[in-house]
Amino acid sequence: MKEDWSPFTKRVCTVIAAVPHGRVVTYGQAARLAGNPKGARQVARILHTLSDSQKLPWHRVLSSGGYIRTPYPSNEIQRSELLSEGVVFVSEFKVALDCCQWDVPYNRFFS
Repeated sequence: MKEDWSPFTKRVCTVIAAVPHGRVVTYGQAARLAGNPKGARQVARILHTLSDSQKLPWHRVLSSGGYIRTPYPSNEIQRSELLSEGVVFVSEFKVALDCCQWDVPYNRFFS
């Protein structure tokens, strides 16, 4: 991680990197885990900017309803990556959050 990143950016990277294979989080859940419950849009921007350079598992982050909201062709790539990890879908671009959402205490990372 770069030293000039904001503390929130560093925390988001830590949280996203920890999401286990076969599990997903929502942007809002990632923001809460990183210490900013209202930072879902910031999480999206951070992932858009850093996911490739930091090798973050961006495909494991979804909208609040469990939907893949990335534009084509990224949506197809995200779906394919999630399917390869065994993530269950209830429709073409909606994940079954009840069985695949990462269940982690909000104080696990930063209190």
